[in-house]
Amino acid sequence: MRLNYFFFFFDSLQDQFDNLEKHTQWGIDVLEKYIKFVKERTEIELSYAKQLRNLSKKYQPKKNSKEEEEYRYTSTRAFLATLNEMNDYAGQHEVISENMTSLITGELTRYVQELKQERKSHFHDGRKAQQHIETCWKQLEASKRRFERDCKEADRAQQYFEKMDADINVTKADVEKARQQAQLRHQMAEDSKAEYSSTLQKFNSEQHEHYYTHIPNIFQKIQEMEERRIVRIGESMKTFAEVDRQVIPIIGKCLDEITKAAESVDHKNDSQMVIEAFKSGFEPPGDIEFEDFTQPMKRTVSESSLSNSRGEGKSEPKFGSKSKGKLWPFIKKNKLMSLLTSPHQPPPPPPASASPSAVPNGPQSPKQQKEPLSHRFNEFMTSKPKIHCFRSLKRGGAGPEDFSNLPPEQRRKKLQQKVDELNRDIQKEIDQRDALTKMKDVYIKNPQMGDAASVDHRLAELGQNIEKLRLEVQKFEGWLADVEGRLPARSEQPRRQSGVYETQNPSGMNSCAQDRESPDGSYTEEQSQETEMKVPATDFDDEFDDEEPLPTIGTCKALYTFEGQNEGTISVAEGEMLYVIEEDKGDGWTRIRRNEDEEGYVPTSYVEVYLDKNAKGA
Repeated sequence: MRLNYFFFFFDSLQDQFDNLEKHTQWGIDVLEKYIKFVKERTEIELSYAKQLRNLSKKYQPKKNSKEEEEYRYTSTRAFLATLNEMNDYAGQHEVISENMTSLITGELTRYVQELKQERKSHFHDGRKAQQHIETCWKQLEASKRRFERDCKEADRAQQYFEKMDADINVTKADVEKARQQAQLRHQMAEDSKAEYSSTLQKFNSEQHEHYYTHIPNIFQKIQEMEERRIVRIGESMKTFAEVDRQVIPIIGKCLDEITKAAESVDHKNDSQMVIEAFKSGFEPPGDIEFEDFTQPMKRTVSESSLSNSRGEGKSEPKFGSKSKGKLWPFIKKNKLMSLLTSPHQPPPPPPASASPSAVPNGPQSPKQQKEPLSHRFNEFMTSKPKIHCFRSLKRGGAGPEDFSNLPPEQRRKKLQQKVDELNRDIQKEIDQRDALTKMKDVYIKNPQMGDAASVDHRLAELGQNIEKLRLEVQKFEGWLADVEGRLPARSEQPRRQSGVYETQNPSGMNSCAQDRESPDGSYTEEQSQETEMKVPATDFDDEFDDEEPLPTIGTCKALYTFEGQNEGTISVAEGEMLYVIEEDKGDGWTRIRRNEDEEGYVPTSYVEVYLDKNAKGA
């Protein structure tokens, strides 16, 4: 009964060790799973921070690009501040990743290694104690069996001796031998008894020590190890939350800065900057004079509703007009009149005969019935531009150096920017020259440091560069002074902004785009002396009269006599040589010039054109 109880308890204890081993291994697996979770969280934080930085970099303005100019507005500056704050925001997520890696992942990884070693040591001690008590039990069993065997042998020897002693037929020597053998067996049984008793006492002591000291200590250590693991994972979870909480104030500051940037957006300021950036400096056009049709008068082709009759020596009555009759911006004198009366028919075909003598007086330019002024004026107002709005923009060429293609205010700003840029370049060159001069003085005083003559060439180059830049500054300052002299004084009534002007007068800016169109729906820059009329001077006349005429792109020879009688045409004689300033654009007309004051259109089939291949625009 005692033996069976021991084996039952021993097997139960072994089962407990197996259960504890499985449970502690499960605890380590949970800890490693949490470490893996934190690692993946740090990777997500790093990836998120990287994507935020890339996003912020993607929308940052590129240096020396047009985007940098756009960031002078409050709305775009607020957007730029948002991008910068998002960059800092991404940095805080990188801090989260770094802190979680160092405070959680790294610490727990080292702790797991230590925990595995400690667990292995505890279960090794448990197995060793079990093996020791099992060995003691086996020794006790062996001693017990030996004692039992010796007792049985002694009992058999005693019975044999008594049997021999009772038998009268047995010799005395045989009886004595049996008696000695019985005594020997009794002595061996006593010795086995003493050994069994000693072994039993020892086993009981070892068993008590095993179950009341060694095993409880091992179980206590395993319990403490498991509790430390549970506490450690709880502390790690707390650190996980604290790492996020530490960066919340900085992230809040980033969001506060974004809010502050958003609140700094000023729509009034941005609108004013747009106005300042695009205002042209032109004054709005004056009122159109009233034309009285009740008086009998002979109207020629060159007359218009914008001016007085050339033959009348007095002005027509004006109703409600207090200023001079002003034309639209960018239009020279007589240009509007040329548009309103230009022919809309294709050019005439060449004469049937090879000589103009076959057709008396030569072919006539097409005539047409004049349309009402209101129809022509509507057509003028709704016409679409075909070339750049300013005359200084040549066909196919880039903007001029003096920015004469821009409105006065924009031109003044561009010229001022160019002057400032040149002055900065001059200052850089002067600084380099001063530095080289000091270096040369050092070389002169200390020849061992370098050759003073080696910097002379560079000093000469810098001097030439400075001189060139100064000449450029003088040139641009002259243009700037000319523009500032033409601009109206700041104390005058505010000029209408260019954006509003273009909205209310959509064709005002486009009218100049037609000043070089062919006569089939456009007007010419100059008119013949016969059709020229006087138009009241405007503020824009002085600005555009000084501009260069169109360059010649070749010559032509008149094959037939042509009497230009329509607006924009010019009369030519057979065999006359003239200059070509604009070739046929597909409408059947070629623009030519006789001298500085006479130019106009003739049918392309009436002339033989010789274009200059080296001429610009040929």
